[in-house]
Amino acid sequence: MTDHHNSNDSALVLFSGGQDSTVCLAWALERFGRVETIGFDYGQRHAVELQVRPQVLAKITALKMEWAARLGEDHVVKLDALGAISETALTRETTIEMATSGLPTTFVPGRNLVFLTFAGALAYRRGLRHIVAGMCETDYSGYPDCRDDTIKAMQVALGLGMDRRFVIDTPLMWIDKAATFALAEEIGGRPFLDLVIEETHTCYLGDRSHRHPWGYGCGECPACKLRAEGFARFSSTRR
Repeated sequence: MTDHHNSNDSALVLFSGGQDSTVCLAWALERFGRVETIGFDYGQRHAVELQVRPQVLAKITALKMEWAARLGEDHVVKLDALGAISETALTRETTIEMATSGLPTTFVPGRNLVFLTFAGALAYRRGLRHIVAGMCETDYSGYPDCRDDTIKAMQVALGLGMDRRFVIDTPLMWIDKAATFALAEEIGGRPFLDLVIEETHTCYLGDRSHRHPWGYGCGECPACKLRAEGFARFSSTRR
């Protein structure tokens, strides 16, 4: 393996093709000299997010020459086993509702733990020190694997298990969706904000037939409602 950059100046971004991970990618491209991306195919119901990833990557590099120079390889990892053992609304044609556990049926147990483990293994092989992920504890759905404590514990576990110090960066951890739209505009101006709205996909049902002011989606699932409410708050500050 040839590492052309100092590992302290390198990052691997968990990039799904959604709004949050796209903002995290731009955040990383502003900060690190070498950035690679990783996505996961786990049999998700909204597999359209995998289809939009290549065009988001192509269009984001067209926005800034320095982003194009810093963005390296994209990796897609198949995790069929995760989907096979997950009876959830993200991996089955199941109603999105609150389960008896008190968590929404969109919660995929262990998903982010598995994602970070595979990301850590790839980062180890590629000589990348930072792992950037879009977990958020501010306006999330109550997923325990999005909590800051979980991410800190995973950072420790990866470092101990691989005997190499990783830093897991979560730039969205303490901001809501309105602030995420604002951060997108702050990082890349209106062109990047437009890309986030027009090209990314976050709807749990994989609906890209309905275009809203905040982007594509069914408009009814929890992910769509969060974006709609966040965009309304963000837009109200621009009037």
